[in-house]
Amino acid sequence: MLFSTIPFLYYFLPCVLIVYFLSPRFLKNAVLLLSSLVFYGWGEPKYVILMVLSILVGYITGLLIEKNRGNKIAKIAMIAGVCISLAFLGYYKYMNFFIDNFNKITGMSIASLKIVLPIGISFYTFQIVSYMIDVYRNTTSAQRNIINLAAYITMFPQLIAGPIVRYTDIELQLRTRVHTLEKFSLGIRRFIIGLGKKILIADLLGKICTEYREVSEISVLFAWMYGIAFALQLYFDFSGYSDMAIGLGHILGFDFLENFDHPYASGSITEFWRRWHMSLGSWFRDYVYIPLGGNRVSKLRWYLNIFIVWFLTGFWHGADWSFIAWGLMFAVLLVLEKLFLGKFLKKHKIIAHIYVPFFTMISFILFNASNTPAALAGESAFAIAWRDIISLFGAGGIPLVSAEALYYLRSYAMVYLMAIIGATPALKCAVKFIKNKKYGEMVINAIEPIVMLALLVVITAFIVDSTFSPFLYFRF
Repeated sequence: MLFSTIPFLYYFLPCVLIVYFLSPRFLKNAVLLLSSLVFYGWGEPKYVILMVLSILVGYITGLLIEKNRGNKIAKIAMIAGVCISLAFLGYYKYMNFFIDNFNKITGMSIASLKIVLPIGISFYTFQIVSYMIDVYRNTTSAQRNIINLAAYITMFPQLIAGPIVRYTDIELQLRTRVHTLEKFSLGIRRFIIGLGKKILIADLLGKICTEYREVSEISVLFAWMYGIAFALQLYFDFSGYSDMAIGLGHILGFDFLENFDHPYASGSITEFWRRWHMSLGSWFRDYVYIPLGGNRVSKLRWYLNIFIVWFLTGFWHGADWSFIAWGLMFAVLLVLEKLFLGKFLKKHKIIAHIYVPFFTMISFILFNASNTPAALAGESAFAIAWRDIISLFGAGGIPLVSAEALYYLRSYAMVYLMAIIGATPALKCAVKFIKNKKYGEMVINAIEPIVMLALLVVITAFIVDSTFSPFLYFRF
C-alpha cells in the first residue's frame, strides 16, 4: 500500500486512526502492529512471513544477549543474529547479482533465481541489526514484550522507505507517549506537505525524465533538463516520503528524527551527506565507520575506512556495479575535500554552491542509469550513464537545443521553479520572517488550515487523475 493512493488516504488511514485512538493505552501498540502488517501485506502478503521471521531473530537474539551479558555467548548470539538478518537481505537483494558476476568470471551459466525483492527489507533489516548491536553494547535493554518490538520494526509510517528509526530513539515512546491535539495537527500538516512534494513536484519532474528517454532527438538543453529534474525528483520524492513518515509518527504520538535538511544548499559534499538521508548516514557512521576506527587511525587507514563505508553505502542502494561506483564517487570527493578541496570551498562560497549541485547531479545520473528502459533491456548502466553525462557537454555532435526540449521547458518551467525554490530554505525563512512581524504568527495560524485543506484537495485531484507512481526508494 502507498501513502499517495486513495485507498490509503481515505480508507486505511482513517480506519486505523479511529481504532487506534479508541483503543486503551495498553492495546495501542497491538493495533499499530496489526495495522502495519495489513499495510505491508496489502501488496505482497507472502513477505509478511519473512518479516515476522526477521523480527523473531531480533527478539530472540536480544534476549540471549541480555541473559548472557558479559560472556562469550552474548557475542556469539549477536554475531549470529546479525549474520542471519543480513543473510535474508543478501539472498533477496543480492543473490542474482552474485550469480551473474560468478558466471561472468567463470564462464559458467548458472540460471538466475526467480526472486522478487521484498519492499522495505533494506530498511527494516538495518533497524533489526542496530537493535541487536545496541543491546550487545548495553546501549539499551532487550525488549521483552514482542508486540512492542514488532510494532517498532513494522511501524507502517516508516516501514517501506525509512527514515531508519533507531530503537533507542523511540524506546520510551513505545512504552508511554503523549498524544496531543497540537502534535496531531502538526503531524497532519507535515504529512500533507510531504504528500504535496511527492504528487505536485516529484511526480511531475518524473514525467520530464520519462520524456527524455522517449524523445526522438536529444539535445544539450534536454540533457541538462533531465539531470536537474532527476536530482530534484529524487530529493522531493524521498524527502516527501520522510515528511509523511514523520507526520504520521506525530499523529501516533512518536517523534522521529529528521532525515533531510535542504541538502542542495550545502557548501561541500561532506556537508551534503550530513543533510541528505541523515538516518542512513548516521547508521553507517555508528555501526561501520566508528567500529573500523573512524578518523582515529593513520591517514591511510582513515581514507580506507571512508572507501569501505561508501562501497557499502552504494551496495546497500542496489545490486548493480553502478551503485557501487556511485558510492565510490562520493568517497573520492570526500577524501579530496579532506585533503585540500574543503579549504578551497570554504574560501570560495559561490564555487562551492555550484560544485555541490553539479556533482550530485552527475552522481544521480549514474544512480538512475540501472533503472532506465535501456538498462532493463540489457544495456550496461555505465554506458547509459556515460552517454547521459557526455550529452551535457554536447559530445557526439548533439544539438544545443531541440524543439522538443523547448516545448517541455515551457511546459514545466513553473515546476522547475517550484522545485528549485522548495529545495532551498527560502520558504522556511519567509514563514519565519512573517511570524516575527506584528500579528504575523496570528495570520499564519489563521490561513494555514485553509491552505492545507486546499492543498489536500488539489493533491487528491492529481492522484485521481494520474497514473500509478511508486516512490523511487521502494526499489532499494
